[in-house]
Amino acid sequence: MDKFWGTNKKYKEEFGVVRMSKKQSYYLQNDLIILLLMFIGVSLLAIYNAEQMPQNAGENYVLKQVVWFSIGICIVAAIQYFELDQLYKASIFTYGIGVLVLIVLLISPESIAAEVRGTKSWFTFPGLSLQPAEFTKITTILFLAAAISHHKNKYDKATVKTDIFLLVKIGLITAIPVAFIMMQPDFGTSMVYVFIAGMMVLLSGIDWKILVGLMGLVSVIAAGLLMLVIQFPDLAQDVIGIELYQVNRILTWFDPTQQTSNDTWQFDLSMLAIGSGQLFGKGLGGLQVVNLPDAHTDFIFSIIGESFGFIGGAAVVLLYFLMLYRLVTLGLNSYHNSSFGSFICFGYMSLLLIHAFQNIGMTIGVMPITGIPLLLISYGGSSVLSTMIGFGLVYRVAVENTIKNDYLFK
Repeated sequence: MDKFWGTNKKYKEEFGVVRMSKKQSYYLQNDLIILLLMFIGVSLLAIYNAEQMPQNAGENYVLKQVVWFSIGICIVAAIQYFELDQLYKASIFTYGIGVLVLIVLLISPESIAAEVRGTKSWFTFPGLSLQPAEFTKITTILFLAAAISHHKNKYDKATVKTDIFLLVKIGLITAIPVAFIMMQPDFGTSMVYVFIAGMMVLLSGIDWKILVGLMGLVSVIAAGLLMLVIQFPDLAQDVIGIELYQVNRILTWFDPTQQTSNDTWQFDLSMLAIGSGQLFGKGLGGLQVVNLPDAHTDFIFSIIGESFGFIGGAAVVLLYFLMLYRLVTLGLNSYHNSSFGSFICFGYMSLLLIHAFQNIGMTIGVMPITGIPLLLISYGGSSVLSTMIGFGLVYRVAVENTIKNDYLFK
């Protein structure tokens, strides 16, 4: 270095300052930071409005959400101390812990794991409730990314045999947590896992002939199960293992005109709230559709629609599009540096996509009603913390991709 710069101290100091500023800039992924801050802002505004409803009187969900996001940001910062290689090695252990916690939940006594609405999905402690399945989504994505990356590195040249082997591995990794979640039972959350696995299969480079056959098989099975629920709802409860209220939700989605007002009241109130918002909404504190159930969690998009109208709802959809677009481009750009990091991005993208599509879809009648939150916006400790853990992982991918690209062109 001295031969290049000579003995001029000024140039050495300037060079040192440049290198230091670049190292600091690696951890400032401005686009991801701005997107996250925008989501937090939308979340707090929407939850504040949901607090104005009579059933939420006396609650301070905004303050609690600020606490959850603050803890989540600390977790994001902590994850940056781990390199992707370390996360790759730890993925099997985090996956195992996630599955183990699901098992512990099922065998736990009612005092700490009580049934809520017919499902045993939560650990309940004084002042705190946690849903393990939310965190296991992230550990499953991490292990799926590791498994696919390992397979790609081991088999440079893909064949039908290796593709089927990869398909089996993805299926087994996904089936284990899904099996325990179905025992709770939580059909909606299980389908999130299946969707994530399906997206990972599509993006893993498996031969299109295998994919076409697989998609055909999945379509036939899904259509068969749907017809079973519609035509023989009592039998569907025994065969699929879903509850009566879940059957009613599917029937309401398929043909709401044939259901009673008791079965469609959530859907009716949601549609009324969104429709009454018209183009610009009623503003903060202007809600008129009261008694909307779970307004701060499952039906937060209905609050956004009534408060900020079509413009506000469209802005939220655009915000999700920008985040999903960033995750896709990050996954594609980082593949040559780390296939493991690339598939973390694809898995997290799949998680946000299915939650946004399902949650927004159910509020406007496109999808059946489920208890799936609108990630990064809905109130909830488990959903916020698990989503922030996933965000921290993709943020680390962005940091390492920036570092490697920077050194590549020096």
